[in-house]
Amino acid sequence: MKNISLVLNAILIVAVGVLYYLHFASTNKTTGITELAATDGGDYSVVYINSDSVLTNYHFFKDMQAKLQEKGNKLETEYQNRAQGLQQEVNDYQRTASSLTIGQAKALEENLLKKQQNLRLYQESLSQELMKEEAKMNQQLYDKITAYLSDYSLKNGIDIVVKYNQGSDVLYANKGMDVTDVVVEGLNTSYKTELSGKTVSSDSIKNKL
Repeated sequence: MKNISLVLNAILIVAVGVLYYLHFASTNKTTGITELAATDGGDYSVVYINSDSVLTNYHFFKDMQAKLQEKGNKLETEYQNRAQGLQQEVNDYQRTASSLTIGQAKALEENLLKKQQNLRLYQESLSQELMKEEAKMNQQLYDKITAYLSDYSLKNGIDIVVKYNQGSDVLYANKGMDVTDVVVEGLNTSYKTELSGKTVSSDSIKNKL
């Protein structure tokens, strides 16, 4: 029987890749994970950010990775428990097969085959569940970053934000246009405020009970 560990591990690896690609690379490679302190580029105010650094230092992204890993471990444990139970039934059948009639053996084999098929379907459902969780987290990450960058850009008169990483179309950019650290600090401050708000809200509900 297939081991879901390989499937889940693959999904977790893809999850990190997708989180990186979907939110920090666009089809024209000029979309936004950037803002703050700008320099004028002709008629436009342009800044850039290192998206690798954002992913490395954004606390929300780290928390999402941890939650996805925890979810994957939980689903793997659930699968392993069922797989081990079925394996035990197979072992019991093999041990007693010689004492069974042809009809009994056939019935048990059909039952085990059905359980194996159900286990395979269960494995697929767990993988789909994890991928849905990943997609949900991707969207949350995208929404938070784009909302933050849009708000700051409006306040600071920024027209264009670009990604400046190895492999991007931007081959050179003035260091003065790099606003990575400020963006990370702003994102983490917003996230900390959000977490504090959730804590206060939760405590308020408890106090009312």
